[in-house]
Amino acid sequence: MEFDDQMRRYFGTHDLAATTPDAIDAGVERMLVDFGLEKDRARRFGLWTLLHMFGRAPDLDVAFKDPADRDAARDFMDMIDRAEE
Repeated sequence: MEFDDQMRRYFGTHDLAATTPDAIDAGVERMLVDFGLEKDRARRFGLWTLLHMFGRAPDLDVAFKDPADRDAARDFMDMIDRAEE
């Protein structure tokens, strides 16, 4: 899963600064639908990380059945928090 490919798929561009708020909302909604349908653990995790970056990720206990996936998501959130400091 390439980041630029995902941006083009969900938002029609790799430049989010050039995207309207309505287009971002619509892209995030499409991402949420795909997340709900996705069966591949790695792709599902990748979508969850993007959703997290947009502040729209489902809660961990809802998003991931596997405790290891929840732990990985917590690690990701911690890493993002440290990068923002």
